Amino acid sequence: MGYFYYMFVHRKKNRSGSTSIVVIKKVSGRPQYIKTIGISSDEQEVERLFRLGQQYVHNFGGQMDMFVNYEKQVNEEYLANYFMSNIENVLLNGTQLILNQIYKRIGFDQIDDHILKHLAVSRLSQPMSKAATVDYLRAHFEEDVNLSKIYRYLDKLYNTQQDKIQEISIEHTRKILGGNIGLLFYDVTTLYFETEQNDELRENGFSKDGKHSQPQIVLGLLVSKDGYPLSYSIFNGSQYEGRTMIPIVEDFVQRFNLEDFVVVADSGLMNKSNISLLESGGHKYIIGARIKNETNQVKQWILSLEKHDEEFNERKKGNTRLIIGYSANRAKKDRHNREKGIKRLQQAYKSGKITKENINKKGYNKFLDISDNVKVSINHEKIEEDEKWDGLKGYITNTSLPAKEVYEQYKGLWII
Repeated sequence: MGYFYYMFVHRKKNRSGSTSIVVIKKVSGRPQYIKTIGISSDEQEVERLFRLGQQYVHNFGGQMDMFVNYEKQVNEEYLANYFMSNIENVLLNGTQLILNQIYKRIGFDQIDDHILKHLAVSRLSQPMSKAATVDYLRAHFEEDVNLSKIYRYLDKLYNTQQDKIQEISIEHTRKILGGNIGLLFYDVTTLYFETEQNDELRENGFSKDGKHSQPQIVLGLLVSKDGYPLSYSIFNGSQYEGRTMIPIVEDFVQRFNLEDFVVVADSGLMNKSNISLLESGGHKYIIGARIKNETNQVKQWILSLEKHDEEFNERKKGNTRLIIGYSANRAKKDRHNREKGIKRLQQAYKSGKITKENINKKGYNKFLDISDNVKVSINHEKIEEDEKWDGLKGYITNTSLPAKEVYEQYKGLWII
């Protein structure tokens, strides 16, 4: 004797406000997901999808029990909620199981400390505060990790385990990349604190978040091709970002005996001093060029080049090569951004005068007092001059890599 089942259509409200129409089958009292008919936030579309679900049940529902209608009314919402909650629990546990295996394959299990494993895996599964992580581990995995132990462990991690963890990470990266790190991508960011108290580390400086009145730190990050983290360092908030790169690169190169590699960085980080230090150490580099700041002779050469998408031209610049590339997509983006900016200017200064309301209130401009309006107009000659540079991008390198490859390697900076 076989079992009997019935199928029904369920409306499931989603957190986003939309509604999912789902077909569920109950077999011997246990719910089984069959099919999602569709998802919509429009009531009429939801009703249409519900009718499609009913048609699906009619066509493929098989033998129906005589008490189906009654059981539907009593059990439909309960069964669907039970089913959906079970899916969520399985997914959370599945993430944990997968990450545990990755943690082991990388080699972090060489460090015999279960708190490190809990913190690393939980940070990827459910990134939360340390206190919330304790609750998460207890609720989902019955792991009772004391919050005070986590705080004590962070000191242990910094003082005694940091170098070992980095060594394991680097060796794993070498294996992934075929034994050679090859490219070192470097960039910096700033992290601000919601306090007015400064100290030796937290100081006011140039904020990438626009929080110039709050103390911050500067974080420098070194990563490899495909975004594998290599090293980082923290500097006080007033540190000029251009002086952060060389110490990190030199320390990393010496500790891990790197020989054949290329440093890739944005033009803002590669001042003359950094370039000189890299060259004196025999290091190769690729940097973004500030082509509008070149000599008149070089700028005339750049603007005389024929613009063909993804084609490159180059010329010698001392001991380096200046490579110029053109991208139709970049040209489109440059034009769009300029037109958007001009529209804002036209709206802000449509009267032809700068008034007190138009003055930027940031920084020390708040102390300005305008007694008379100042005449202002948009300079169309400057706009036309700017248009000539649309789509053009420059790169400076002391490598012998083909121009196209230099461009491709520089593009990897986005991963930072």
